[in-house]
Amino acid sequence: MFIAVYEFEIKEGTEASFREAWLEVTKVIYQHCGSFGSRLHLSDKPNVLVGYAQWPSREQWEKDHKLTGLLYENAREEMRNCLVQSRTVYKLEVSDDYLQTTLASEYEQKITTK
Repeated sequence: MFIAVYEFEIKEGTEASFREAWLEVTKVIYQHCGSFGSRLHLSDKPNVLVGYAQWPSREQWEKDHKLTGLLYENAREEMRNCLVQSRTVYKLEVSDDYLQTTLASEYEQKITTK
């Protein structure tokens, strides 16, 4: 599994617009490019957001994905309009994985009530 970590420095007052556009772009990438989706995080730095995108492989991430469509193009343009700068901070291969989608206490409760 491959992970790309992005840093987005956005213009003051554009967070809501950026987040909305980011979501639309991410949906299209997920639906048409073979990614596992992405998460966007607020950082401890003003006007800096961090994105985490998960892919089955680096090769899938590196493919030349020809994306079109008015919704996608408008959302990409809106993201660009909000940006001061963006960069890929890390390109990571997963070595070990124990990320869970439920809390341990919730998991234990499911097991004991069955």
